[in-house]
Amino acid sequence: MALVTLRGIRLAYGLAALLDGIDLALNPGERVCIVGRNGEGKSTLLKILAGRIHPDSGESTRTDGLVTAYLTQELPEDVHGSVFDVVADGLGENGRLLERYHHLSLEAAQGGTAALEAMGRVQAELEAIDGWALQNRVETTLSRLELPPDQPFAELSGGLRRRVWLARELVRNPDLLLLDEPTNHLDIAAIAWLENMLAGTAMTMVFITHDRGFMERLATRIVELDRGQLYEHPPSLEALRQRQAERLETEVRQNAEFDKKLAQEEAWIRQGIKARRTRNEGRVRALERLRQQRAERHERQGQVRLALKPEQRSGRRVIEAERASFGYDGVPVIRGLDLLLQRGDRLGIVGPNGAGKTTLLRGLLGALAPISGSVTLGTQLEIAYFDQTRAQLDEDATVQDTVGQGRDRITVNGVTRHVLSYLEDFLFPPARSRQPVSALSGGERNRLLLAQLFLRPANLLVLDEPTNDLDVETLELLETLLIEYTGTVIVVSHDRAFLDNVVTSTLVLDGQGGCEEFVGGWSDLPERVTAPLLETRIQASGPTVGAPALSTPQTPAPPDRSPAPPKPAARKLSYRDARELEQLPGRIEQLESEREALAGQLSDPELFRNAPDRVPELQTTLQRLEEELAAAYARWEALESADS
Repeated sequence: MALVTLRGIRLAYGLAALLDGIDLALNPGERVCIVGRNGEGKSTLLKILAGRIHPDSGESTRTDGLVTAYLTQELPEDVHGSVFDVVADGLGENGRLLERYHHLSLEAAQGGTAALEAMGRVQAELEAIDGWALQNRVETTLSRLELPPDQPFAELSGGLRRRVWLARELVRNPDLLLLDEPTNHLDIAAIAWLENMLAGTAMTMVFITHDRGFMERLATRIVELDRGQLYEHPPSLEALRQRQAERLETEVRQNAEFDKKLAQEEAWIRQGIKARRTRNEGRVRALERLRQQRAERHERQGQVRLALKPEQRSGRRVIEAERASFGYDGVPVIRGLDLLLQRGDRLGIVGPNGAGKTTLLRGLLGALAPISGSVTLGTQLEIAYFDQTRAQLDEDATVQDTVGQGRDRITVNGVTRHVLSYLEDFLFPPARSRQPVSALSGGERNRLLLAQLFLRPANLLVLDEPTNDLDVETLELLETLLIEYTGTVIVVSHDRAFLDNVVTSTLVLDGQGGCEEFVGGWSDLPERVTAPLLETRIQASGPTVGAPALSTPQTPAPPDRSPAPPKPAARKLSYRDARELEQLPGRIEQLESEREALAGQLSDPELFRNAPDRVPELQTTLQRLEEELAAAYARWEALESADS
């Protein structure tokens, strides 16, 4: 039975229908990826599935008691409290009771007697709602996502905030997980972890992503949203492109036939008085219907047209760094960089969040003086910078004014053009160009930044996470542009496919101040380099509820129920307990192997196509293995603590 079914859903903003009578059914265990151009309504469809907005017409049904979690593309800005508070808040009133207990326990640990007395009352309330199980779920999720429970949420980076918000949704133990661009602002290690975690979960998922590797790894089905209609595709980008091309070719042929018939009827109605006197009134009414159908036709916009040519060449040497170290207040973040960037090079920069990629860019461009060593910029440099935070955009300005700066005509690659004509190259029709920036989707904002960027005569492009929120089609066109660009490119990206397709060399930051350059993209990096990057956030992790363990995690022990817990005295294990402690690691390893094998089956799209009746059985088995593994870890830690 489908968890959620949409029938005839229609939603319009203004005259244009964003969703025009779509149908969609979500079955248990599916992982559905929604693709489509920016502004087509992908995020709107997720909001309807989440119950955040209601369509103008149509029917939406869902199974009783369905728990839905939703990771939005843009996180709220006015979020206060610690990481623990934000995650526990996903449990509603029960979560806020946990927050109170957590803070009281911290105060009690500092000797607060009033907090100690209040803990007893809160404990009684937690006992009544089985709050200890909820607390264990929160702490386990925090551990698995390697999140600092007592750090203020406001102090976190963008990537960490998204992980906290994902944890907030996961603690609800949802049946349906909705993810809008979940890889935005995540580093490669976090993206790889997220892929593995989601591939092994039994949850039903619907997600939007620009990351092609993430899409192909996870999706069991792809649905394309195009001009208000949904189209089904197998979980393969190649199959998607082929079917899309066939559909659009058929559409062009049918439209041509329709237009030919309409032209014939228009010629007939314009004939002389004798013909009009004898005309068939039914034919006249049919012509009116043809005119109406033509007026309502939702034309597909052309492709984004990107073109960028440097007005002048830079010198052969663009940037040279010799044993350069960059940092703040004399403390280096990047140490001993040797780099020679020459005209035409395309350099990719990768590394964990917080490794100093932005600091490195500032140092290479001369905005930050090196602590030691030297940086030399080449001659005749014209630099254009793409800011991943979109800080360059004025929310209140219109799209047209953002690009034209109050002018109707602009110069692009030496040619004078009307600003509205130029914006149409970036899929902004005149009506959209007159709207404020605040009305744009994330992908449309990135397209607007690209439109701004390509106005400038530049022979050095610096792109900081340019792929965030772009649809796949625009992303591939951007790749083509950068490959054909005769200037020099520096790009910071966590998109592995983008790096493989664009860069000629990759500079890897290890997060400890070290950096090393390699020829080629991500796939060309040696395993000794990629392995630490992928394992950075995995080694110290514990298991998330419903997720496969990627290392040897430790489940937090159940909380002590007493308000002032004395530290228990160490005791010697009995022979039976000692024997059990000796055998538990082997048992845990066996359970992990069984679960990984089962998760591999559930991540195979062929299973959902060829044997969908097996899915519920495998999901039940996976859930049982997860429960056994969690119990084994809890028992192992209890025995370890008692034996210490």
